[in-house]
Amino acid sequence: MTAPRYPSKPRPGDRVAVLSPSSGLPGILPLPYELGLRRLREDFGLEPVEYAATRKMGSTPQERAADIHAAFADPTVKAVISSIGGDDQITVLPHLDGELLRANPKPFFGYSDNTNLLVFLDSLGIVGYHGGSVMVELGRPGAMHSLTADSLRAALFTRGDHELARAKETGSVNSPWEDPRTFDREPDLLPADDWTWHNAGRVVQGASWGGNLEILSWLLMADREIRPAAEYEGRVLFLETSEDMPRADEVYWILRSMGERGLLRRFPALLMGRAKNWSFERPLGDVDGVRYREEQREAVLRALNEYAPETMAVFDVDLGHTDPQLVIPYGGQIRVDGVARRIVVTY
Repeated sequence: MTAPRYPSKPRPGDRVAVLSPSSGLPGILPLPYELGLRRLREDFGLEPVEYAATRKMGSTPQERAADIHAAFADPTVKAVISSIGGDDQITVLPHLDGELLRANPKPFFGYSDNTNLLVFLDSLGIVGYHGGSVMVELGRPGAMHSLTADSLRAALFTRGDHELARAKETGSVNSPWEDPRTFDREPDLLPADDWTWHNAGRVVQGASWGGNLEILSWLLMADREIRPAAEYEGRVLFLETSEDMPRADEVYWILRSMGERGLLRRFPALLMGRAKNWSFERPLGDVDGVRYREEQREAVLRALNEYAPETMAVFDVDLGHTDPQLVIPYGGQIRVDGVARRIVVTY
């Protein structure tokens, strides 16, 4: 594996590409998208640059790959930020020019279906950033959450260590983006459970790998960008699940398959994201939402006990489909301190 390297960071006033490597939802849901662009300009001091498929629903994989190439190759563009996720970015990967991206490394921000591109960049030795989409985090109704804004700002502009903060409140319930009234107030939040530690009592540090669990399962099925298990030895695994809200059994089955492949035991530490427990298709109440998260934790622990009994795990970290959201460096260093109950990432 190529040793990971951190690309140069943007500075206020720089141009940043805004791409849709998955879904072109900015074209049909402009309200959160335009709000996100405005915050990029006014709050972060960056100048967003759009590409041919950024607002195009139904763009081809080739068109999206061309946008990625153009953004990375442009020397005036200092970072690349995804508009949102989707469900078919895996079809873009065969059209990517790895040598072009390797020769023009840039910080890429995205999560969910953008796990595909983060895995691809990691295979090239380029550190990416799991989190920070334009429509969701930057386009959050009312205001960006302060923890999200602080984490994204640090990941965008700074280098060095950054300690992840525990959220005191969290939310999963969304309102329709088609309705302008949605953006008049911040989403309702509830008190957040603290992190739960498993097999703590030691310190693990390593380069991170992981992302959205469902997307990783597709990459494993397609045998796409997944290297031999031994090459992940000593890395810090981080995982999260999406608004599709997979059942606990499905979470266990995916992890079981990773265990059978010999992957799980390679990771001495796992950060498990706080599971999103509400969607328009499954609007769980408070009690059922708590139960959903408990069942998912139990499924993960079952897989770890069977395939990686020595692995240290931290549950309910605010990464992925969470509000607030903490940005995780992909391929960058993470220090998981079970003694002090601290997680420090290197941006």
